[in-house]
Amino acid sequence: MSAGWNDRRLERRARPADGRPLRPFRWWQAFRRSLLSITLEHEGRPVVHTVEVRHGGDANGVVRASLYVDGVRHLESRLPARFPVDGGHIEVRRSPAGLRRCHLVTHDGTARALEPDPRSAEGRRARFARRHPVASSLVGAVSVALLVVGVTLGALQAAEPVSQVPAIASTLGTFHSPVHLPTWLNLSLGLGAVAGSVDRALRMQYHWLLDSGAAT
Repeated sequence: MSAGWNDRRLERRARPADGRPLRPFRWWQAFRRSLLSITLEHEGRPVVHTVEVRHGGDANGVVRASLYVDGVRHLESRLPARFPVDGGHIEVRRSPAGLRRCHLVTHDGTARALEPDPRSAEGRRARFARRHPVASSLVGAVSVALLVVGVTLGALQAAEPVSQVPAIASTLGTFHSPVHLPTWLNLSLGLGAVAGSVDRALRMQYHWLLDSGAAT
């Protein structure tokens, strides 16, 4: 599968790293650090490839991904990132709430998600899904519902003041939202939408309308 111009551009972002060893995951890093791995064969032996993303960013606020090979920091890149590996490449993308994608993509286009560290937030969410599939599906459905409600109500309430801008009102007329919620309910729905977005990010679920915003 040939790489397009944008894919080649992303691949050129990847720079040699400093060779430092991979640090173990600590419980207090649950929502600040993502750590996902996959084992690939290289010259007849298994090699562990690990992607690390520190969501707080560096001193300049830039969020980067690092690729470790057998526990040694091999490459780094700004997000979105594309790391070349044997048989294909690893794609890393981020959403406002966490990871959007961390997949091995082979030369034939087959994609496989990397496995999260069991101590990370993504790993704990994956373990919950394996142990309680019905409850996990219910949580996932509630997450989508919260986001749909949040996006819909937000759009309705935002459209009214925008429609009152003179240039827009004279062309399209004004819009009066049928929904006016009290502040406490708006805040509650907003927090619910954030929780839903975080849950979807932990499962690397993404939809441009529900989960976009400041995605990278």
